Order: sequence, then C-alpha cells, then structure tokens
Amino acid sequence: MMTWRAASAYTPTTRSVRPAEALILLGFVIATCLPQLVLAQPGAYSSQDKGAIKRYESGSECMRLRKWDCAESEFAKAAEADPRFLEPRIMLAEIAEQKGEDAVAMARYREVMAINPRFFPVAQLHLADLEFKAGDYAAAKKNYTSYMTEEEEPQRKARAELGLRNCEFAARAMEQPVPFEPKNLGPQVNSADPEYYPCITADDATLMYTRRVKAPEIPVYGMQEDFYVSRRDLEGNWKQSIPLPVVNTRAFNEGAGTLSPDGRFLIFTKCALEDGTYGGSLSGEGSCDLFISRRIGDRWGVPQNLGTPVNSGHWETQPSLASDGRTLYYIRGAVARDGIKSMDIWTTTLGDDESWSKPVKLGATVNTPFQEESVQIHPDGHTLYFSSNGHPGFGGLDIFMSRRQENGEWGPALNLGYPINTSGDENSILVDASGKVAYFASDRPGGLGELDLYSFELYAEARPLAVTYIRGQVYDAGTKAPVEAEVQLYDLGTGVLATGAYSDPRTGEFLVCLPAGRRYALNAAAAGYLFHSANYDVAEGVTKEPLTLDVPLSALTPGSSIALRNIFFNTASYELLPASHAELDKLVQLLRSNPTLRIELGGHTDNVGADAANLTLSDQRAKAVRDHVIEKGIDGGRITSKGYGETKPVATNDTEEGRALNRRTEVTVL
Repeated sequence: MMTWRAASAYTPTTRSVRPAEALILLGFVIATCLPQLVLAQPGAYSSQDKGAIKRYESGSECMRLRKWDCAESEFAKAAEADPRFLEPRIMLAEIAEQKGEDAVAMARYREVMAINPRFFPVAQLHLADLEFKAGDYAAAKKNYTSYMTEEEEPQRKARAELGLRNCEFAARAMEQPVPFEPKNLGPQVNSADPEYYPCITADDATLMYTRRVKAPEIPVYGMQEDFYVSRRDLEGNWKQSIPLPVVNTRAFNEGAGTLSPDGRFLIFTKCALEDGTYGGSLSGEGSCDLFISRRIGDRWGVPQNLGTPVNSGHWETQPSLASDGRTLYYIRGAVARDGIKSMDIWTTTLGDDESWSKPVKLGATVNTPFQEESVQIHPDGHTLYFSSNGHPGFGGLDIFMSRRQENGEWGPALNLGYPINTSGDENSILVDASGKVAYFASDRPGGLGELDLYSFELYAEARPLAVTYIRGQVYDAGTKAPVEAEVQLYDLGTGVLATGAYSDPRTGEFLVCLPAGRRYALNAAAAGYLFHSANYDVAEGVTKEPLTLDVPLSALTPGSSIALRNIFFNTASYELLPASHAELDKLVQLLRSNPTLRIELGGHTDNVGADAANLTLSDQRAKAVRDHVIEKGIDGGRITSKGYGETKPVATNDTEEGRALNRRTEVTVL
C-alpha cells in the first residue's frame, strides 16, 4: 500500500486547510510534542477519579492504534467525568488543532490555563498561536508576553518572540491596507476540485497549474495531483483547461511545476511510493524529487529525474526556473517523523557541462528557522516572491518579496501587506512577466470549489523590475527550414548571461524574457552552422508586443560568412573591449567543436577618415581577434586575418545606422 504524498508538499490556501496527510501525522505529532507526563506516567495524573483515568488510558490506546474517533470520544468522556482533569483536555485541544477546529482548540487550551496554568505552560503558547491566527492580536500579544517570562527552551521562546513581533506588525499594517481586488479565473480554469500552484509563459498566453483530482485506484486516499493547461483565445480569455499528457500518470502525484519562459521545459515535483520507487522505470533520490520534461511541438517528453545534487534524501518541491534557463530555485524540506521540518529555499545553476552545481541555501534575509514555501524568481532575475511564517506577518504563511542587491545578496523580506496577507495561510503566488498581474490560490467564499485560482492587479511598490520578451525564429539561411538552436542573450554591460532558450526543432521558434532598458548580445548556435550574432537595445518599460527577430544560420560550407556584431573597440583603436568576450568565446567554441574548420577574420570600417588609415585599422582589428582566439588554444594555422578598410560596405555610409553596420569583423569559412 502506498503512502499518499502531495507533490506540492502542502495544499495552498488562504484559510487554514490542513494537508491530506494530517491525520496520518496526528499520532506522531501528539506523541512527540506533548510532555511525557501526559502520555507516559500512569498513576501520576492530575485526577484521582479512577473512571476518568480509565477513559483517558483507553483514549491513549486508541491513539496508539490510530483510531482517531475512538480516541477523541474517550478523551471527551474522561474530561466530562472530572472537570479538573487536565490531560484529556490537552489531548482534545491538540486533536482539534490538528483537525483545523481552531475555536474548539482555543476553548480547550483556555480550560487548561484556567485550571492550572503551570501544569502545561506550552498550552499558553498554543493558545497565543491560535489567537494570532484568528486575528485576535491583542489577546495573542498578552499570552505571548506572559509565556515568554516563563519559558527557557530556546526554540519555543523564539517562537513566542516571533509571535509577539507578528502581533505588533499586524496591528500597524492593518491600519494601512494595500489595493487588492481578486478576480476568479472562471470555470474554464477552475472546477469543484482544488486548483493551485500556477505557472505561466512569458507572453502570458499559456497557464499551467496543479489540480487535485479523485483517483479511486489510489488506496486509502482516493486522490492524486495532476497538471492542467489552459491557453488564451484571440480575445484574451482563458480556454477550457485540459490534462497534461505524458507527464501526468494515473497513480502518482505530479504537481508544483515551473515553466521556462517559452513553455518548452517543465520542471516539477513527483513523489515516491512507500518503497521509495516512482513507478515504472523512473528512479528517485528521496520521498519527493524534481523531474524535467521537454516539449517538442505539442508533444511532451518522458520526464527525467534531475538527480543529485539537486535531489537528495529529503523532500524537494515547488521549483522556480529563472529566465536565464539555468538558475533553479526550489524548496527542500527535511522529512521527520512528525512531518516536514526546516523547509527552506535553495538554488542551483546548470553549467556549460550540463551538470547542476551544488545547491546553496539562501541566506537569513529570506530563510528562517521556520517554514518557507512557494518560491518564484521573477523573469526580471532580481525579484524573489515566496511564502513564510518566519518573518513578521499576519499569521500562518504570508507572501513576501525580496530584491537582489548590487552585491548579489538578497535584501530584506518585505511583507506584501493586508489584505493580500491575512491571519490564514497565503502562498501559491505567481507574478506575470509584466509585473502588473499576480495569480494565487484561495478558498475564499464565492469560488467554484475548495481552492480556485484568482488574479489581481499588483500594486506598484510590490512589482518587479520592468521586463520585455523577444520572440524569434531560427532557420537555415539557404533552405529556410527551421533549425533547433541554442539561443543566448548576454547583458553587454556586465557580460553575464541574461537568458537562454532552445528553438523548437519543428518550427524554429523561441521565446525569451529579459529585463528592459539594457543592451544585449544575441548568439544562436547549432551543429553544422556558423553561429548568428546580433545586438539589440531593449527599451525602458514594458511593451505589449514582443520584439520579433529572424535568426538565419549559415551552413558550415566554404564561402559562408557571418558578421560578429558583438566585437567592440574604442574609436580609432584595435584594443578589444571586455564586452567582446562573450562573442569571442562563441568563436572559440565553434572552432573547438569543428577541428577541421579553417576561417578568415576580415576587418571592415566605415568611410570616416583616410582610406589608408582605415585599411591599417581594419587589419589591426582583425589581427587582434585572431591573437585572442590563438591565446585560447586554437591553432593559428587555422586562422588568417585581413583588413579590407572601407572597400566592402554592406550598408550606406550616409547614415550613422549604416556606418555602424559597416564597422564589423567578419568570419568566412575557408
């Protein structure tokens, strides 16, 4: 028999809905969290009533056997038999708390405190947590303060200190609500089943999300998680969602996914069975692992486990792939007997050798000793959204944002405010590429089911940096046939890879997303072709329509040539500028991948200045490129260089734009 593990780790909601496995964990929680005097010392009870004690011990035995209704019934009878019997009241409070019956739990904890506040001081901490969760910040503050004066255990004291800070924060923040008008995505997306963890393509055209559906073939629980997809119609409305083929399975949980900006790669969570297997030939590292699937045309490939070091013996879930296509953020949780503990945000990067780097846990400005979930790295690459109950908030999980600083570190976690955050749990947020629209899951009144997906306009202060996206097509310059190529854009100001994608082998299309207001070098490379080189200034702000590019690739045949548009020199100089290095590395890579390839490097100028000076300068620049490539280990016998001055223009010299095109370094296949 399998153990049901939700791929998303927890069911997101704006209220306190417990995960499906709550009752399975209940026995562990009570056995490990309550003091030993409650469960392990018969004869030393707070009651002398033998009948009440017998009922209590009977309830403890039912608990050991996981007979939950029996346990609750026996504890209730024990409490009724002796109005001052503390142990059954504590057990009933714990059971109610785990079942999400907060009002009942608070009433029981208050009974315990009224009878003897020193018998089980932790009851006051539980009571304060529940009062805070209910939004009764004044009562919670009083109980946190009182509990802290008695508690010496460090973890519980830290929990009380955080609760006190939360009360003070929430009271202030609720006086300054932020704009928030959520709109249900409608019956084409939502259903009577729970929908959560949305992800969306950069062009805002394709929405993918997790739905928990009924699955009678799964023993005990009769439910599973699957992916569903909806696309916008010509009017911008969401069309009827459909299950995702190949990735979804009939008996396992797939969920909490992240799409690459172009929607061609999906990284998601898949959970193991009780024996540690994932079914079929799929292998795994821990209880839940991250898998990847690639879409070619309309067909998704069989998912592959990302393997170590991304996956471990712990629980990996809720991934978010950055727009560079290489940097992955995700949640890792250590699995304990009482459930998932120490859930934190980790990151790893895919190297040029196609292996993932050793994962690194984000610092204390983001991660806390408590729970972090539902991470999203925005396509701007600088704004992180996540949920946490470890930073000052309104109770439960709140949604926060953090900005990457100039030194590369993450800035302080900023609460998105009330009423986006409430005293319940908020997570499953997704901010679209424009930064103006956010999506989230909620079970608020008026929905179609237990959890629905909603959207709302995100207020200005919580928005990411402006981004835009580029749509293009890679094709053979001679035959016009589509080509599968790796497309990369580098920030010319920093030399850092900004984004990357693979064009679809069936159509040659690609889509990338990147921050606006910067200048980028584009390189597209495919086996058997010269790479394509271009550069673009991306305007400030966000444009509704993407920049559209044609990317022709010239086959590696004698006489074919390309202009290296990202080789830069100062005026009248032949010293290579640092911004040229990304392009030069591509040239070196081309020569290494094709060891019999021989090329000519041709230098060209515009018509400004004397002819002789231009000829000399063009020859010096071509030689500078050749020398750099040789320094990288390429045999100089494979490369010739020649300056052509202004003799071979490719555009008019009457305009600055034309002169810029004429100033170039060309590669010609010999």
